[in-house]
Amino acid sequence: MNTLFDKIWDKHVVQIVEEGPTQLYIDRLYCHEVTSPQAFDGLRARGLKCYRPQQIYCMPDHNTPTHDQDKPITDPVSKKQVDTLKANVAEFGLTHFGMMDQNNGIIHVVGPDLGLSLPGMTIVCGDSHTSTHGAMGAVAFGIGTSEVEMVLASQCILQQKPKSMRITVNGKLGKGVTAKDMALFLMSRLTTSGATGYFVEYSGEAVRSLSMEGRLTLCNLSIEMGARGGFIAPDETTFEYIKTKPYVPKGEEWDRAMAYWKTLYSGEDAVFDKELSFDAAEIEPRITYGTNPGMGIGISEHIPAIEEIDEKGRASFEKALSYMGFSAGEQIEGHPIDYVFLGACTNGRIEDFRAFAEIVKGLHKADGVIAWLVPGSWTVERQIRKEGLDKILSDAGFEIRQPGCSACLAMNDDKIPAGKYCVSTSNRNFEGRQGPGARTILASPYMAAAAAVTGKITDPRKLM
Repeated sequence: MNTLFDKIWDKHVVQIVEEGPTQLYIDRLYCHEVTSPQAFDGLRARGLKCYRPQQIYCMPDHNTPTHDQDKPITDPVSKKQVDTLKANVAEFGLTHFGMMDQNNGIIHVVGPDLGLSLPGMTIVCGDSHTSTHGAMGAVAFGIGTSEVEMVLASQCILQQKPKSMRITVNGKLGKGVTAKDMALFLMSRLTTSGATGYFVEYSGEAVRSLSMEGRLTLCNLSIEMGARGGFIAPDETTFEYIKTKPYVPKGEEWDRAMAYWKTLYSGEDAVFDKELSFDAAEIEPRITYGTNPGMGIGISEHIPAIEEIDEKGRASFEKALSYMGFSAGEQIEGHPIDYVFLGACTNGRIEDFRAFAEIVKGLHKADGVIAWLVPGSWTVERQIRKEGLDKILSDAGFEIRQPGCSACLAMNDDKIPAGKYCVSTSNRNFEGRQGPGARTILASPYMAAAAAVTGKITDPRKLM
């Protein structure tokens, strides 16, 4: 029996080049403003049109300001990128969810939001975190700009088939432990290169128990282990989530789609190139202390002592601690923080705002903490207001900003100043990722909320 990855991949093979790559058909291409301009220029230079424009969806997100979106963008570089995307999609006849469009948002939040990302699909975008869409039971991965041009022109891509890995997380997650904590735990165990060359299928009771929002978070972070992508077989949780979305098939088409989707699983005798299993009971709320997502610990743990680090990694370990202002062997719980960021394609969904509101309800933002709460899409923003979460957050001293990638990366106005500590629900804590000299501590929405109301790194279970 083939793995689920084999089933989806093989169904999309157009041809195999002898001793070369596979020509793979792509069901959905997403384009944002950063990695698409040169791809459109390439089409223009060759006098080509988009082969299947109805399968391509475009929107700005990286450069989008999270306030005053109805006014012109003030940063000239950001404005040019957003304007160029708008001009390109008009010229090539593509669907465009521009700023202030009710469907706009972070591309990896919007796809599942609207039912554009569906089980069994192949999905690509010029963005590494395209792995997010694997939560729908799809084969989804990031591509380079030249490959974006390839898909625009032919709706196909040339790819070497990756190896397959199954990661099973057995048992139940404990109180206050989220999909983000699971992902940070796996990264610390595998390191940021432990899944290089693999497509990862997540399975086990702890994975199955995750909501769709949680699954999207887990798959989003697959790339941070070095994986080509990550996915979860679709089940009743998936089908329940997508059935009311605006772009899903309707009527008889839905019935046909469901009949196919229910075949999307790995057989009991499926053979993977690598198998790993972990116990959910080992996972507690987690934080990072270094400058890659694998440098993380449980909230009750200490930063490793220098003797615990492999000799080959000690120089980079010490460099990371120096940048972060931490010491080997230090416990981080109780460390003061300056900023909190809730959002990004990792944790900008409705469930993440519910979790944040659950912690801060009846409390108040700590003096001196600057908090940016940024929905991943206008759909999420509307749901926040519909559920009254905006009132809970406002009463606690927080403000909801407008959708965009925001402080995940320093490509818009939301930058963390040099030397300041930010507890962030985003996906990367590289040097300068959130602004030159910014110090990023990756965490779950629960952890971010606990830090926001206490002004320091705090075990969220103490506030639950």
